[in-house]
Amino acid sequence: MSAEPIVETVMTQVDPIDLLIVFEEASPMPIRPEYVEGTVIVPPQPDFNHSDGAFRLAFQLRTSGFALAAMQLGFRAAHKDSTTMSLLVPDFYVLRREPSELDISYRKAHKGWYPIDMIDLVGEVTSTNHETDTGPKLRTYAATGIPVYVLINRHANTAHCYTDPVLPGEDPTEAYYSGEVKIDLGDPLPLPAPYPALDTAPFR
Repeated sequence: MSAEPIVETVMTQVDPIDLLIVFEEASPMPIRPEYVEGTVIVPPQPDFNHSDGAFRLAFQLRTSGFALAAMQLGFRAAHKDSTTMSLLVPDFYVLRREPSELDISYRKAHKGWYPIDMIDLVGEVTSTNHETDTGPKLRTYAATGIPVYVLINRHANTAHCYTDPVLPGEDPTEAYYSGEVKIDLGDPLPLPAPYPALDTAPFR
């Protein structure tokens, strides 16, 4: 992809949810901005390989029996004081549960964002903003305790399965995954049980 992501550091007391609404309303084209580690990110429009590959991974998970594998929802992570930490739209994911009445109320209160603790497995496919997926998003997913992070790094031609999230202190930017499986794109990517290995051939 030739387009670069738009990145804007935020230094304000305004809830990032409201800032993202301003970005969406100001854009001449449909966008779904995200907020991570104090920065608003407007991802570039995905190309065919990105969209098709992400869909195929979600479909593999769904046809393997994970009925809550899906795409396109947005999720909010909060600090301990309940302020917004991150607003993320993963490329694909597997939910722990269907949205409960509490989750639906949460989404209404937070203007369209579900609680991130609904996610059991999360996946990203890199575009020109590959540093976001390999850095801030990885740390945020680890900080929120998501057990499995699948990363398709098209920049490096590798696929990764990160497991065992660790938050060593109070700072979410220091979080990491202690487990990692790495393969070349095109090879099967092993995932922890009960998940199947993922066919990464669509990205080869």
